[in-house]
Amino acid sequence: MKKKSLLFGCVGMLFCAQLLAQRNMEWLDRGVHATRQPDGQVFISWRLLGTDPSDISFNVYQVAANGKATKLNQQPVTSSTSYTQISTDSSRTQTYFVKALLKGKEGVASALFSLQPGAKPYWSLPLQTPAGYSPNDASVGDLDGDGNYEIILHQTGRAHDNSHAGMTDPPIFQAYKIDGTLLWTINLGKNIREGAHYTQFMVYDLDGDGRAEVAMKTADGSIDGRGKVIGDSTKDYRNDKGYILAGPEYLTIFDGRTGAALFTTNYLPARHPASLAPTTDELKALWGDGYGNRMDRFLACIAYLDGVHPSLVMCRGYYTRTVLAAWDWKNGQLTSRWVFDTNNGRRNYAGQGNHNLTVADVDGDGNDEIVYGAMTIDDNGEGLYSTGLGHGDALHVTDLDPSRPGLEVFDIQERFDDAGANFRDAKTGEVIWKKASVKAGEDGEGPGRGLALDVDPRYPGYECWVAGAGILGMFDAKGNKIADKTPACNMGIYWDGDVLSEILNGTTIDKWDYQNSQTVTLLEAAQYNCVKNNGTKSNPVLSADIWGDWREEVIYRTSDNNELRIFTTTIPTTHRFYTLMHDPQYRLSIAWQNVAYNQPPHTGFHLGEGMKPPPPPPIRLVWPKPTTTASKAK
Repeated sequence: MKKKSLLFGCVGMLFCAQLLAQRNMEWLDRGVHATRQPDGQVFISWRLLGTDPSDISFNVYQVAANGKATKLNQQPVTSSTSYTQISTDSSRTQTYFVKALLKGKEGVASALFSLQPGAKPYWSLPLQTPAGYSPNDASVGDLDGDGNYEIILHQTGRAHDNSHAGMTDPPIFQAYKIDGTLLWTINLGKNIREGAHYTQFMVYDLDGDGRAEVAMKTADGSIDGRGKVIGDSTKDYRNDKGYILAGPEYLTIFDGRTGAALFTTNYLPARHPASLAPTTDELKALWGDGYGNRMDRFLACIAYLDGVHPSLVMCRGYYTRTVLAAWDWKNGQLTSRWVFDTNNGRRNYAGQGNHNLTVADVDGDGNDEIVYGAMTIDDNGEGLYSTGLGHGDALHVTDLDPSRPGLEVFDIQERFDDAGANFRDAKTGEVIWKKASVKAGEDGEGPGRGLALDVDPRYPGYECWVAGAGILGMFDAKGNKIADKTPACNMGIYWDGDVLSEILNGTTIDKWDYQNSQTVTLLEAAQYNCVKNNGTKSNPVLSADIWGDWREEVIYRTSDNNELRIFTTTIPTTHRFYTLMHDPQYRLSIAWQNVAYNQPPHTGFHLGEGMKPPPPPPIRLVWPKPTTTASKAK
């Protein structure tokens, strides 16, 4: 299969792009998926890879009970990566596969996908949820190198925000194959507090072996997927209010296949540089308070800091002191690349972080920068710029305004003296336009939500709007008010057949009717016993392009917490794009989507009305390497 894929990947217009490809990117199979439409027809879709040549086409096959394969399409499928089978027998299993076609020659068959009789409009993944827990955020990664995604799920019990006292349950993580097979369970133990801001988990192939690792902050008593205890299991550092302000803190790399701890080191930065049990006054001097609110605000991401290899970036703090620590995982060793600390002569960068972050190549040099709310850190660990606008809750980065060169940022800020929303140049930090918060005619705290999506084709670029703070209406990419009413201000998803984004909020996917300023519901997952996560944050378990064509899937938990249900669109489209997971910025967005206050992913190119064809992604597919049994634990 490797030779066949390389043949297809180095032919035609993409030949030069492949030679110049930089970033190591996961190899994926065709991701064939079939779903029955409401009228009984079957919608079949599959992936176009980022390395496929532009003149590739596809044939779709159905396998009969006797094993005979019949081609369904009369002509090669060229305008999309989907096919609708008009007439089917829903009383028996329907099995499909596709073959790529290049210059009249078929490639190898994809993996089979079987649609079961009476199939529902979602994929069911049964869970083994621990008693008292519920499924929360998830990520995806190819843990075993077979070209398919596994789901890594954060199971949460009793939890508290940093600002609230109280004991919590140990955070638990589980890895599942898409058929519901439980691969492993990791229990972080009593010395890791549960809450939206404490445990950020990264799932990515960090060392280029074709299999994803999992990285998390750990502590004494954390238990890996093989039952091995990290540190000293007898220690309990919780104080009488449930906060954990003492004891060692670790960073651990786990094997994605087994959950085994491969390498553990000290977390950077520590709470205090010289003490494992700092006093309240010592913590307050370093972080702004002495009870762990500002100190234990964690973020994380993956970034290609050298343009070729992914690095792990673990972050601490954003209200006051802010520290980002970049790590490289190679040959079984975790090494520090750089540490950015606002206490080291970078005071103008302090207090600029959000409850989220994003990663993008904002200066076009091939290396990633980290957009950390109102500031941006360069790939070398130096500050690129700080706007000084301060903390906010929502953040969006992509080519929001295609009439301008490069990428733009839409951000919100809560500062009472300068609260509101801002639209800036992602490379320089230049503020292009701002909208001030107004509360009862006076400046007040900024909005709690902000969203940037292309939902109205009448205006070039992305539309922007916020929730709260008296900033009413929808604005175009130039800052002009274009509508008084707005849809929900939460997340977006590509669901129907056009290139405009749909609105994802809670368990609902809506289409914005821009002519009548109202929404039309396309999916209501609540009618299938699905529920949202994280209270007023109202997000799904995950939204991402995990299979099928370039449009996204959405994953919810059921109300009994024993199942994940994965919904995918069955709406035909005439647009053919490579899988969004092969766009580097989008793929990294899926890695950080679970971090703190979930935000929707964005591509590194303009995806919307009037868009140009997506540029060939600068990627090199990584093939799984032979496994070894040698232990790298430390």
